[in-house]
Amino acid sequence: MYESAFKLDDSIIYLNHAAVSPWPVRTAQAVKAFADENASLGSMNYPGWIKQEAAVREQLRKLLNAASTDEIALLKSTSEALSVVAYGLPWQSGDNVVITSQEFPSNRIVWESLDRLGVETRPADIAGEQSPEQAIIACMDTRTRLLSVSSVQFGTGLALDLDVLGNTCRERDILFCIDAIQSLGAMEFDVQGCQADFVMADAHKWMMGPEGIALFYCRNEIMDQLTLRQYGWHMVEDHMNFDSPSWDVASSARRFECGSPNMTGIHALHASLSLIHETGMPAIQEQVLDNSRFMLDFFNEHSDRFRLLTPQEDNRFAGIVTFRPRDETPESLFEMLTAQNVFCALRGGGVRFSPHFYT
Repeated sequence: MYESAFKLDDSIIYLNHAAVSPWPVRTAQAVKAFADENASLGSMNYPGWIKQEAAVREQLRKLLNAASTDEIALLKSTSEALSVVAYGLPWQSGDNVVITSQEFPSNRIVWESLDRLGVETRPADIAGEQSPEQAIIACMDTRTRLLSVSSVQFGTGLALDLDVLGNTCRERDILFCIDAIQSLGAMEFDVQGCQADFVMADAHKWMMGPEGIALFYCRNEIMDQLTLRQYGWHMVEDHMNFDSPSWDVASSARRFECGSPNMTGIHALHASLSLIHETGMPAIQEQVLDNSRFMLDFFNEHSDRFRLLTPQEDNRFAGIVTFRPRDETPESLFEMLTAQNVFCALRGGGVRFSPHFYT
């Protein structure tokens, strides 16, 4: 059904979208066309590039169900977006940040770095007998300023109930930050429904785009709470007026973009997102979950050989399935699979498979 949209080598079984995705054919073509345009015309069509940039913001707004493109910034990476939040908020000694015990380093190190400011990082143990949400909420107290979680955990593939967490944060006046890199483009996402204040996700995983460009959503009502740490021509309100001796910070999330946009990445991401929107997130999510259920059923049928690390309950898994062999190490199985051109990853104490909707 999707054969014309992708051009993967027939010798490869690609089960690694939770790491770096291959590009759709249209994305490769868009980058080639943009390169040819640069080589022959330079920046003659820069107004057209700006329109492409605006189109990407609208695509991302729809993907998130954000209220406005004014809440969308285009940054370099998930880590940069997390740092904008971590070093933009006005912390006080004794504040704390709650995360989970299974976070990717990007969503742990940045908060731990605030220790020098007297800010405590509290990792909630989400592998215990409590529900993950109960364990997270139990770590919160009156000095919790922010909760920062991944929508889907990179190692085990555990999906969190973001609505429950968002409701709790709003009731307690706690800021809610979501690293959505392991779900955006694979699972439907409603930033207004889960009441997130900040959402970030790099393009190169489930959105099937390039590395070096990332979404940063900041809810309009709290944008002014973030002190800016980077300044440049692109983050001012009248950013195309180069001769003005005065300036004001942009009223939109463009304030977080200090310099020239990544136009190559923008053209590539626009193409990848066009495939996502044409296919539709409901259809993509359904196929991603069908693929995961297929794998979960397989490992259950062969439970004498494999142990699942990914939760099997509905709404607790997304596109990631992680497992361990019982009679060998994950490392040895990973080496064997890699030798057979099965592209996967070692994560979370096991072997991680992460096929996309077209697999």
